[in-house]
Amino acid sequence: MNMKNLIKSYILPAAAVSVLAISSCSKLDPKLEAPNSIAPNQAGGAPTAPSIAAVYEQLNQLTGGQGNWFGLQEHSTDEIMGPTRGTDWDDFGTWRRLHLHTWAADHNQINDTWNGLNGALFQTTLIAETKTGLEKAEGQFLRAYFRFLTCDIYGQVQSRPATAAASAIPDVLTRSAAIDAIIAELEAAVPALPAYNGANRAQATKEAAWTLLAKAYLNKAVYKQDPTKPAGPYTFAAADMNKVIEYCNLVAANTNLAIDSYYWDNFKWDNGTASSENIFVRKAGGDARAGNGAGLRWQTSQSWHYNQTPSSWNGFVTLSQFYDSFEGNDVRKSDTLAGFTNVVGATAGLLVGQARGPKNGLIGGEIVDLKDRSGNPLVFTRNASIFFNGEASGIRVNKFPLDPTTINDGAWGSSNEFPFFRFSDVRLMKAEALLRGGSTGANGETPLSIVNDLRSKRRATAIASVTLTSLLAERGRELYLEGHRRTDMIRFGVFNAPVEERPSASDGYKVVYPIPTVSLSSNPNLKQNFGY
Repeated sequence: MNMKNLIKSYILPAAAVSVLAISSCSKLDPKLEAPNSIAPNQAGGAPTAPSIAAVYEQLNQLTGGQGNWFGLQEHSTDEIMGPTRGTDWDDFGTWRRLHLHTWAADHNQINDTWNGLNGALFQTTLIAETKTGLEKAEGQFLRAYFRFLTCDIYGQVQSRPATAAASAIPDVLTRSAAIDAIIAELEAAVPALPAYNGANRAQATKEAAWTLLAKAYLNKAVYKQDPTKPAGPYTFAAADMNKVIEYCNLVAANTNLAIDSYYWDNFKWDNGTASSENIFVRKAGGDARAGNGAGLRWQTSQSWHYNQTPSSWNGFVTLSQFYDSFEGNDVRKSDTLAGFTNVVGATAGLLVGQARGPKNGLIGGEIVDLKDRSGNPLVFTRNASIFFNGEASGIRVNKFPLDPTTINDGAWGSSNEFPFFRFSDVRLMKAEALLRGGSTGANGETPLSIVNDLRSKRRATAIASVTLTSLLAERGRELYLEGHRRTDMIRFGVFNAPVEERPSASDGYKVVYPIPTVSLSSNPNLKQNFGY
């Protein structure tokens, strides 16, 4: 079966200030494409601000499909790749180019992600600059978050006042100026934001802002780098690391947050109530195919085999080198999940070897060894090729186990929430800041004590020491497929290094994606990034 790229574009008012695009998808029901609310087309002056609810909907473009933001952040790393299976998942090379670091300014997902983020910036600006009180603070937080993503991925951030006419050409913030603006805006928003209490996990809170501030200071050295040498080496200022520690401590002071005693509580279908870690999330709501919320059915669909339950599209795989970075007893690698494995057949985590599932393909059937489409045992292999594969090639993923009660109906209504920020990330950021020279606010903790405390809760053995290399590996094991890996690998200076199925190092300038060609022609203030 040939793949299709399902792309829609919505043009914002005037001279192509931004194009708000929906995820480029493969083997997706067209109704799954995440909706994006845009500012109304107006003939005259400044656009009217949307509702704050409509602005939160912009987060759907981050969680509504396996491409674009997720694709750029994960397929370019050592965590996941999209192997071609005959003509399946070829998609004109869109996944292959990401893994091989051979993209250019015409890459469809680079273009679509730029458009979506700029559409979100357009709307968040209208809230941040025209509203007051809590609504203004929420708009400031959301604008800072979308600016952070744009700064991180593209190195340039378009900026236009809310009072400007719809036809006005945006100014452009350099990467260095953008991170300063992000930090300033978050600090301004914090006083008006509520404290995190668990129930408000899908809204901007002080703890969400502090987490983003910690992340901004941790990556500040990357964004302050000479744009002609974007791959570093980077110099991490002790003062910035102290700010990271300060904000991580503020988050940790909230007694509603703690490292969850069971890792999979943060991701399975009831994570909205089970998790004690998820600081800022996108909630699921209604049927994801109808665009009502951030359904995560695609996280299973893009990886599982056709004959698993739910039947899926047999696509993406985890690299064996990443799989091997886990200890065998590490719950994050694989675990029998109560109420799931016994009725669905799969474990939580990474799937290799004989696949199991209900005999009749429906929940309630006897769990048996599954077969492939030719009637042979369905055994997932450790390795896959970026170019040529059988239907069982590669280690599969189950990061967001779906609600078994919804699976016979396709699992589109499963209520898994996607966590943008988790408390374990906060703890690991503090460990990293201490390791990089932070000297205040340790409160008796060391990088080793923080990492081993986390590992003990993940059923992994204690380690004797922590280095930058081992800390990056720990972040990978803890945060895989949550959209952090590319940013982390860049900060640790290994993004361009060879990985499985990419035997040669890529050029250093690839740590920043190019500005799409069409956007350069629509805004003369944009300049193409170095190297492209």
